[in-house]
Amino acid sequence: MSDDDLEKKIEAILFFKGEEVSIPVLKKITQKKREEILNAIEEIKKRLKTNSSLTIVENGQHFLMTTKKEYSDTISKLKKEEEFGELSPSSLETLSIILYKGPISKNELDQIRGINSSYILRNLAIRGLIQKINQQNQIFYQESVQLLQYLGLTNKKELPSFDKIINKLNQIEQTDHEQNIFK
Repeated sequence: MSDDDLEKKIEAILFFKGEEVSIPVLKKITQKKREEILNAIEEIKKRLKTNSSLTIVENGQHFLMTTKKEYSDTISKLKKEEEFGELSPSSLETLSIILYKGPISKNELDQIRGINSSYILRNLAIRGLIQKINQQNQIFYQESVQLLQYLGLTNKKELPSFDKIINKLNQIEQTDHEQNIFK
């Protein structure tokens, strides 16, 4: 893998994750040494400095791709629109999955939806509809108490057809699991 390929892979990882990524995670995914990863990140930073609205923020051994501060007004307008506008069909779909399947990891959610959910998860969290929880050093998403309150529920088992839907989802997952074993 050339240095340019490593830079592109790291940039793709940071963009896809939409959250902080640690050096150990980058090492595991790219199969490269710490020093090679740090050099690639420095090259990405140099390139982004003049040719992009994006930048990389470093926090110890964690890196996050984000927008430059010059674009904070634009992003603030977008955040306000997200916070107070109607939920999109994809946001409603994601919220429904979290309500019935949560706590659920981002990877599980992405697998169910077949698409990266980072943007939608951030939007739902900004609105206070979901919350991140850390279980055994892994991030999961679940409904917020504010969402249950808004829906007039004391717990999510009061959702329409909760037991029936959970049973059906479990059957589907079991069938998928069995099919994957025999492939």
